[in-house]
Amino acid sequence: MPALQVDSSPFVVKPRKTVPHEFVLEALSALSPRTRPMFGCLAVHVGERIVLILRDKRDQPADNGVWLATTQEHHASLRREFPNMRSISVLGKEVTGWQVLPTDAADFEETALRACELVAAGDPRIGKVPGARRAAKAGGEEKSRGKEAKRSRD
Repeated sequence: MPALQVDSSPFVVKPRKTVPHEFVLEALSALSPRTRPMFGCLAVHVGERIVLILRDKRDQPADNGVWLATTQEHHASLRREFPNMRSISVLGKEVTGWQVLPTDAADFEETALRACELVAAGDPRIGKVPGARRAAKAGGEEKSRGKEAKRSRD
């Protein structure tokens, strides 16, 4: 009976991507943040809210940095705290709800850590519940359909 040969070479393992701007996760560690891939970046969730996206792409560096999940109504007040904050150009809109603290700003790490402080303090200007807008619209459509059905029965 021939002996089985075992390949002694190690398994080929795809190298893990490095976490962009890992210091942000360290700053939020007391909040037990969860991460997941999003837009080829790393989304950061605290509780039920998405609060940040960490981005560092070599091929499109203009929008690299820490993306803040916010809405247009909060842009002016956040810009007072983060003068270098701007809309994300890769999203293709002139003004976006998402805003970036760009890595090419001289105070990038300082402002990113300040954003972490705001998240930790529960600042309502940063963070969104994913799918909340879609769920609200869907609920409204269901109510409309329910009223139509009731009218047709009457």
